[in-house]
Amino acid sequence: MSIARKSLVFTFVIMTAVPAAAQHIVPPQQLAATITEQMTRQDADRAAVREALTRPEVRAVASSMKIDMDKVLTTVDTLSDVELAQAADAARKVNQQLVGGASTVVISTTTIIIILLLLILLIVIIKA
Repeated sequence: MSIARKSLVFTFVIMTAVPAAAQHIVPPQQLAATITEQMTRQDADRAAVREALTRPEVRAVASSMKIDMDKVLTTVDTLSDVELAQAADAARKVNQQLVGGASTVVISTTTIIIILLLLILLIVIIKA
């Protein structure tokens, strides 16, 4: 009986000690800062995607592909972290190339990037 009692006491001590120790592994300030940083990054990514999607060149390509841009724009808010990162990367490339005064070669590259951006967003729409 004493072995069972010792086992029970040991289990109880371990169960109560682990949560108490785990509470102080990450300070609340660091957790709040990490969450704020992630939300700031996601907001910047969404802004970059929206900026690219509102450009006349992107709208022209989407129109030629018969893509509903209103639906695509609403999809930006539903992207997962990975999808948002991919779309933001493509959007930033589009934004950078179109701001820089694109030449003929850059325009075709930009068109490819725009199409890839739209495809990423269409895949998300289809999955939903």
